[in-house]
Amino acid sequence: MTDDPLPSEHLSPLAALVDEVLAGVGYEMTAATDLINDAVPGYGGLFDPETTPEELRRALETLLESGLSRPSVPEPTSDTFVLSVDGSSRGNPGPAGAGAVIMDAAEDQLARLGRPVGSRAGNNTAEYVALQLGLSELLARYEPRRLEVRIDSMTVIQDIWGGNGPTESGVETYSEAVTAALSSIPDHRYTHLADSDPNPADALATVGADIAAFGPG
Repeated sequence: MTDDPLPSEHLSPLAALVDEVLAGVGYEMTAATDLINDAVPGYGGLFDPETTPEELRRALETLLESGLSRPSVPEPTSDTFVLSVDGSSRGNPGPAGAGAVIMDAAEDQLARLGRPVGSRAGNNTAEYVALQLGLSELLARYEPRRLEVRIDSMTVIQDIWGGNGPTESGVETYSEAVTAALSSIPDHRYTHLADSDPNPADALATVGADIAAFGPG
């Protein structure tokens, strides 16, 4: 995998800047949020209503100019991994975010990833992006041989594992990227999550949607 930022749907200039910061730290949501909060002057922060768009824009530009680095990679227990993914869209379509949590075989969390998807994107698009995000970072950090993907979108499951192909327009790029990533993992399978099943990626997708809702800046 490369260090090039992952593609996204349409984002406002302000949300796009946040996404650039996320890309610079390997989409580690907590690391990015902490950096941004520290860079905002005064007592504001990324989601503080008192932070003006201009203050946030200056903080983001300062971070990008200073250079960003990925956090150190925790050691896994083996070459077997679990990847939980989730997409969130308010309004379907609406502001959308993607979340992914990489775990080792013992289900200890190794990475908590998130990003905005687009200002008007649907749930299934967000779910594709979440899966792409998790796989991209998993392969960038580790050499997985066995993988269980936990996902709730049957549309994505039927495309990727069922061989149906994309059933909605606009997701072909994500579908192709996911298929290519999975082809490098010898043993992979999915577990379908019901709406009532706990998913550690859910909160990260929600934060991504919050970022996607940012207006111009």
